[in-house]
Amino acid sequence: MTLYYSLVFALLMFEMGIFMILILPLPLTWRRQMFTFISTNPLIAKLQYGLKITFIFILILFIDSVNRVYRVQRELIDATQGGNARGGTTTILGHERTEVQARKFYSQRNMYLCGFTLFLSLILNRTYVLILDILRLEEQVKLGRTDGNKSIQDYEALKEKLRKAELDLEAMKEQSKGLGRAYDDLSDQVKAESTPKKDK
Repeated sequence: MTLYYSLVFALLMFEMGIFMILILPLPLTWRRQMFTFISTNPLIAKLQYGLKITFIFILILFIDSVNRVYRVQRELIDATQGGNARGGTTTILGHERTEVQARKFYSQRNMYLCGFTLFLSLILNRTYVLILDILRLEEQVKLGRTDGNKSIQDYEALKEKLRKAELDLEAMKEQSKGLGRAYDDLSDQVKAESTPKKDK
């Protein structure tokens, strides 16, 4: 394997390791600290930028390897069809056929290596974004629970005030009824006192 394909393979192994770390079931505080470190560290930001450029080169290698697979496959088909056109004898000798098959194998290996590396980079990016969203939502839920507890306490306090206000209202109604009866009694008494005086 050439040097650049060895580097692509090393990058694929690195991506697989990062993916395993991302999907580990870590406690929420550890996960939040890890993602805060990844998000705020300038060295990791430079590394991510470098990896984006590297993936552009891997995309070029992927396109080249797909082209090579197509060329080798075409060469194999042309040689086989050329042999069949001459009465069924193949023009590819045993060692030449082996060499073409080996080139086909290496081209396919390089194509799969580059393709899986690119595909895993997309999966890693999406997984990272989803985990950040989950952490943000968990933080909102946690704040909502504390706010919810405050809301419940506020609700209970308001409910207690309402109950006291209803008791005060009932007391005022009773007092009003009592005052109404006292007024009626006084007015009847005043009426009774004032009526005989007019008769005299």
